[in-house]
Amino acid sequence: QVQLVESGGGSVQAGGSLRLSCAVSGNTATWHMGWFRQAPGKGREGVAIIRRDGSRYYADSVKDRFTISKDGAENTLYLQMNSLTPEDSAMYYCAADRVYLILQSPVADYWGQGTQVTVSS
Repeated sequence: QVQLVESGGGSVQAGGSLRLSCAVSGNTATWHMGWFRQAPGKGREGVAIIRRDGSRYYADSVKDRFTISKDGAENTLYLQMNSLTPEDSAMYYCAADRVYLILQSPVADYWGQGTQVTVSS
């Protein structure tokens, strides 16, 4: 069983930055990992994914502003978010999957409980 625990959310003004963390109970070396978000009244959408081979994928809306990474021990996933806008306000979820994880489909073996990001104008 894998447990994912997000942290780092909060309230910031537009143009600010936040770094989200996702502590993983197991070694993520063989997992695909990613961040998804869900705003009130909307579906869950993919934000960024890092596959086990290290390749990274971003939603067009966050490209060049957000960076996904894993630490050296590969048991923590990060999402550095810069130049935040009110449209980035959402609950952010960490996800992990052994086989397949894509931005277009919010399906994964494991999910964290989420961390709230609120950006004010």
